[in-house]
Amino acid sequence: MKPLPSLSLTDRVENKLREFFEEHAFKPGDPLPNEMEIAENMQVSRNVVREALSRLRMLGMIETRPRKGMIMARPDILGGIERVLNPYILGKNTLKDIFELRLILEMGLAEVLFERKTAKGIKELEEIVERQIKMKSLTKEDEIEFHGKLYEMSGNETLRRFQILLFPIFDHVYKNIPKDPKNKIQDPITHKDLLNILKNGTPQEFRTAIYKHLSPYFTGTVFSY
Repeated sequence: MKPLPSLSLTDRVENKLREFFEEHAFKPGDPLPNEMEIAENMQVSRNVVREALSRLRMLGMIETRPRKGMIMARPDILGGIERVLNPYILGKNTLKDIFELRLILEMGLAEVLFERKTAKGIKELEEIVERQIKMKSLTKEDEIEFHGKLYEMSGNETLRRFQILLFPIFDHVYKNIPKDPKNKIQDPITHKDLLNILKNGTPQEFRTAIYKHLSPYFTGTVFSY
């Protein structure tokens, strides 16, 4: 590790540590130099090093284990997002961006869903849709149940967990969309339509349908089911 000027700030030390980890290809479980060694190599105080390491520890990049000292960890890539995903502090533009990300993700699920769908998954989705058909309108919980099953069927645990993280955003957007009957779009795509396409259609048809299905959330309208 190259020495830093004596007046280096904590963020400089943090950046240098990141570079050091990358240059030496540290993997989860690999031992790391201790605070004193880092401080001596960078020619900064241990307090500065301790603060920089604390930041990396909060990100899940490093951890301390008994008798092993500091080691590289396997970071939880969604942990940081989970801590700040509060719709009341994010602002309208960020909420819109995050909700658009949901649309992009679900359109991108098409190929994966068609590749990994199973008879069991389709049957469970059919049971959800059959229950929902009997309802006059769907709640956010009904929406979450159907779309959550799609994420589950994808077999991608990170995507499934990200969808769970979006629940507070979904709840906030759902509550704040005007439910004016005059704003209903023509020929809405329902959960039943999506199910039928998943059973008998193509990935391209599913991408188009999921876009139409979710579009009211981005145009300020809500359709009935």
